[in-house]
Amino acid sequence: MARAVERLLREKPLDRILLTHHHEDHSGNAAMISNWHALPVMGHPLTAEKLNSGFPIRPHQRWVWGKAPAVTVTPLEGPIETDHFRLESVHTPGHSKDHTVFFEKQRGWLFSGDLYLAERIKFFRADEDFGDQIASLKKVLALDFDALFCGHNPSVENGKQKLRSKLQFLEDLYGRIRSFLREGLSEKAIIRKLDVRRDRLVKWLTLGNMSFANMIKSAIDSASRSDSTSHHRMQ
Repeated sequence: MARAVERLLREKPLDRILLTHHHEDHSGNAAMISNWHALPVMGHPLTAEKLNSGFPIRPHQRWVWGKAPAVTVTPLEGPIETDHFRLESVHTPGHSKDHTVFFEKQRGWLFSGDLYLAERIKFFRADEDFGDQIASLKKVLALDFDALFCGHNPSVENGKQKLRSKLQFLEDLYGRIRSFLREGLSEKAIIRKLDVRRDRLVKWLTLGNMSFANMIKSAIDSASRSDSTSHHRMQ
């Protein structure tokens, strides 16, 4: 998409480049834009760590999006201010450890990266964290916004409600999983009970890196951590 992005941005008064996270479908053109327009690139310190030296990606990612060239990223420190906007960066791990959203309070805008994606999620990447996603959604829902600028599924109206619906979906699923765990069901048994087998093509194309099973496994891990923490507090 490099040439299309360049055409789109050619006449725009660009100031700097902000990255929500390091994934190649969000950062892949950062080096090109930075070089063509002599712009600084900014992101979470973990984003900078990934992109300053470049990072390996899986075959299906390279096939769909191409690689993400290394680019110098300046770690974010405090709000980002321009002549017209003031963006607050909010660290929202879960989809990735470095995931960050940008909040424009005066206009009620949230640039959400991959925090939203959809109200009902069908699969997780192998490195996503279920508990962190729930915590990040709750953190962001405390902000006052309406426009949700999602990298894949934007909604300029009722964006907060859409994020709230996603949180409800994840919490409902988490509740069902915890109920099955209390009944003594194994991880495989829970996956069999809940899997509607809609992710088979994605799972096959990504060699298992993206799947519904990954989401269930992550939820079970989060439940185990929560139970362990509660046990230690009781002691």
